[in-house]
Amino acid sequence: MKQARSWLLLTAFATLGSVAYGKPAAADKKTATDTAAKADDATPKDPPKDAKGDDTTPKDAKDPKKDEPGGDFDVCQITPDLPGCKGGATAPISGPGAGPGAAGAARKDVEAEVYAVQQIYALRRGRFEINPYWSFSLNDQFVSHPAPGIAANYYITNVLAVGVNANIYAGLNGDSDFNFQNRRAARVAVPLNEYQWGANANFTYVPAYGKFAAGFGKFIFHYDAYVVGGVGVLSTRPIPVIDPDNRKFSFNPKLNFNLGLGLRIFFNRWLALNLEVRDYIFQEQLENMAVAASGVKDCKNCATDPKTWNGETSITNNIQAQLGLSVFVPFSWKYKLDK
Repeated sequence: MKQARSWLLLTAFATLGSVAYGKPAAADKKTATDTAAKADDATPKDPPKDAKGDDTTPKDAKDPKKDEPGGDFDVCQITPDLPGCKGGATAPISGPGAGPGAAGAARKDVEAEVYAVQQIYALRRGRFEINPYWSFSLNDQFVSHPAPGIAANYYITNVLAVGVNANIYAGLNGDSDFNFQNRRAARVAVPLNEYQWGANANFTYVPAYGKFAAGFGKFIFHYDAYVVGGVGVLSTRPIPVIDPDNRKFSFNPKLNFNLGLGLRIFFNRWLALNLEVRDYIFQEQLENMAVAASGVKDCKNCATDPKTWNGETSITNNIQAQLGLSVFVPFSWKYKLDK
């Protein structure tokens, strides 16, 4: 009986072991088999072939992700303020990498064409420049010399011109009140001079031109900068301040040289605002600061003798600023080469 029980226990343990370990092992083996079969089914097969056995896949087929560096592209990620980015694009753009921002940018109006090489905005070669202006002195604190003027230039090339200009000072010179008050109170005077007219022949050279934006980029103005210089005549005379009761001077023309810098800002292709600063350099005749005593030998009445009125001469710089308009004629022209 004891041996029979022992065999029954052994048989029961063997049966439980086979149930616990045998069946799951078989299940795992079956699962691995199924997975391998599915992997075999997912493996790409040979491309389809036609009746002749040739590959029917197009050779020029392209992968859009490979053609577009970086994959999908949305311009709104870089510039979110573009039209169409915030509200979304209503008309998508075809082609790989086109996002909603690209659609908005494509619908944005372009105000002007931009060329790689721009032609000069306002040609000057073969044109006349007429420049009326108003000038005023900058470096004389005792007397002012305002004057209207006009200049005319002809451009031999696009950067070189020859011309003339003239100023009318007569009747516009102004002695400051400070001079009168100072002479009356302190009996101290400064020799003064007034101008009558001036005329000059000039050369103009334009070394630089360009453009700048104004009004938050809404307006583009073209400009050029130039250098001007020449030679001419300036008629001047001393203002009698030492002995005004007896002295009276006449105007005399004097040789002068001038040199200046200017800037033109174009409103269109034939009209420009002109700003210029020019220095007129000449030898000025000053009034004699002393009154000759009467009764001197060879001088019966020295106070009224014009020979005693003139004093020393001095090199004078009349620096004046000019503000005017430049009008170019003819108003239009034709480029030698079109854009």
